[in-house]
Amino acid sequence: MLSQSSSQGSLSFQLSAEQEELRKWAHGFAEKKIRPVAMEYDEREEFPMDVFKKAAEVGLTSYACPTEYGGGGLTSVMAACLIGEELFWGCAGIATSLSVISLAGLPIYYMGSEEQKKKWITYLCDPKNPRLGAMALTEPGAGSDVNALSTRAVRDGGEWVINGRKCFITNGGIADLYVVFARTDPKGGYQGVSAFVVPGDTPGLTGGKKERKMGIRASHTGDVILEDVRVPAENLLGQENFAFFGAMQMLEYSRPAVAAAAVGVARAAYEYALDYARKRVQFGKPIFKNQAIAHMLADMRTKIDAARLLTWRAAELADRGESCAVEGSMAKAFAAETAMEVTTNAVQILGGYGYMRDYPVEKWMRDAKILSIYEGTTQIQKKVISEGL
Repeated sequence: MLSQSSSQGSLSFQLSAEQEELRKWAHGFAEKKIRPVAMEYDEREEFPMDVFKKAAEVGLTSYACPTEYGGGGLTSVMAACLIGEELFWGCAGIATSLSVISLAGLPIYYMGSEEQKKKWITYLCDPKNPRLGAMALTEPGAGSDVNALSTRAVRDGGEWVINGRKCFITNGGIADLYVVFARTDPKGGYQGVSAFVVPGDTPGLTGGKKERKMGIRASHTGDVILEDVRVPAENLLGQENFAFFGAMQMLEYSRPAVAAAAVGVARAAYEYALDYARKRVQFGKPIFKNQAIAHMLADMRTKIDAARLLTWRAAELADRGESCAVEGSMAKAFAAETAMEVTTNAVQILGGYGYMRDYPVEKWMRDAKILSIYEGTTQIQKKVISEGL
């Protein structure tokens, strides 16, 4: 994406033809299949199964998986950012629902053996029988602090027995496949956590309360209860007691994609507010002609572009195989806060109309808030950044 010209000594921020096609592909789906039903699913707080099936048919749920496992082979972080921005421009809740394969697929890809990848990622990527994945990490007493996990997994012969409760799990209770993080060494601290592949129909695994959320209501979020859940020993992902480090690597490369999602939500609100400001007439002129409104929109556009460039830089580092821990956290923190600011100002520009549920800006404002919370809060991102200084 960012290429240096040896003759001119300059950087190019121009997307390649292939990248532009990816963006258009995702935007077309968001515009035609997501936007028309976004308000309806938000109101009903219902998983968009019909949209999910349509996305699976065209490869938008499995594009990031390698072709040898049945995916589209678009494994670059940059591709995920370009596609994610457009899908979240359509609807953050529905876009979250479409990421169901990566929720389980990413930890399997980063921590699993070749045999596990072939078995489970292929299982998730079947376009004729699309399946839901979930990553069960968060608990009532453990969010970003993985060291506080209380879910336990104990070896019993050729099986692992898992007991515990997970909360705030995307697709929790409805997923076909879970990656469950559990403590395997009570005294091991960070070096005492392991991850397991757990099919959704495993005896003892049940869904708990479905959460009623402020935003991203089209995404199903719920508890996962594990009571004497038994899985074969071969369902252990990676090395025993070292899943924490796999989770950190996975989050490092997924945070640029969350930043791109925030850019998409912010862009949607900005575009709507700009169009409204050009058309809304007060005191004999469009409100865009008032400097206070024009400057708000100028700030919105500037911060959206800045957030996107931070995101692309982190993605480019990841795709070069370099660490993007600090850069990814910078992008995620800045983009998430930008989304909150931009959507809030979009509501302000629309005034009373912006506060009404007949207009989409109030929904975007509600959706934006989660982006500064999940996959590590803004405060956690700043902790990562400061530790890297």
